[in-house]
Amino acid sequence: MQAHSKPLENQHILLQPLSIGGLQIQNRLFVAPMAGVTDNPFRRLCKSFGAGHAVSEMIIADTALYARKKSLYRANFDGEIAPISAQIAGAEPDKLAQAAQFQVDNGAQIVDINMGCPAKKVCRKLAGSALLQDEDLVKRLLDSAVSAVDVPVTLKTRLGFANGQENILNIAQIAEQSGVAAIAIHGRTREDFYTGQARYELIQQVKQSVKIPVIVNGDIDSPQKALDVQAQTGADAVMIGRAAQGKPWLFQQIIHFAKTGELLAPPTVGEIHEVVLRHLDELYRFYGEYSGCRIARKHIAWYTGGLPNSNAFRDAMYACETTKEQFTVVDEFFKTIS
Repeated sequence: MQAHSKPLENQHILLQPLSIGGLQIQNRLFVAPMAGVTDNPFRRLCKSFGAGHAVSEMIIADTALYARKKSLYRANFDGEIAPISAQIAGAEPDKLAQAAQFQVDNGAQIVDINMGCPAKKVCRKLAGSALLQDEDLVKRLLDSAVSAVDVPVTLKTRLGFANGQENILNIAQIAEQSGVAAIAIHGRTREDFYTGQARYELIQQVKQSVKIPVIVNGDIDSPQKALDVQAQTGADAVMIGRAAQGKPWLFQQIIHFAKTGELLAPPTVGEIHEVVLRHLDELYRFYGEYSGCRIARKHIAWYTGGLPNSNAFRDAMYACETTKEQFTVVDEFFKTIS
């Protein structure tokens, strides 16, 4: 990951610190919360490559679920660089307030409310992006969460529930009036899911209509795109999700481009090899033998996509039942293509 440097005269806005509710974040590159992806090891890995902030996986606001093993993993912030942000989701103001309090007691310094998840199982419970259909409920939920804790509350949402019914300008105004400290907006509706292209025009309008920080999200997959989308929207930060899967060094590439105006050379096979083994070691330590082996599979598949002979390798990798076997297969694969 080497390139020639030619420092720009002015430091780009994405490299500058950002204050959210009085908490200082070192730069304006955020990792989007993604269920099953942005766990403790992945958040720390992205931060090691320069991401300034990372939001945890979503936890449903139901006290009956807090003690479940999966929820305990999602609420584990050990070794994480501050400020720690925990995402919660729910459709009942009292339960959302309880969940916010639980996360603060657990070490969260920011509580993030999910009103953007498009998944059917979440929307069926009138949570996630389904909430955008009921602005009165949105207000009650945000009011309840903000009043329940003494840390900043942020919001992650979408343009609206359905195309032609984009109400993000109203949602942003409600959020600001409720005392929400920042709003992250994915440039699609729930109806879009992840199809088509993200739309940024309404996010630009939101930025012009509220005083709280606005974070733009959706389809930011390269250093050029990160800078272009920030410039187009005027957003205070950019949030990157799917593009960082198997490419956590994307944050380092954006930082280099923002500093120098030049693209950082892609990582070599040897450098990818080193990152993958480090990530696997962290996953195994965090989840243990059984879950560690299985959760690592998707990350390995993302890292190796497009590499020579990767299809045959992945078939062999998926058949591994132990972390030792999996680690060895991965290590040998990279050695053969180095």
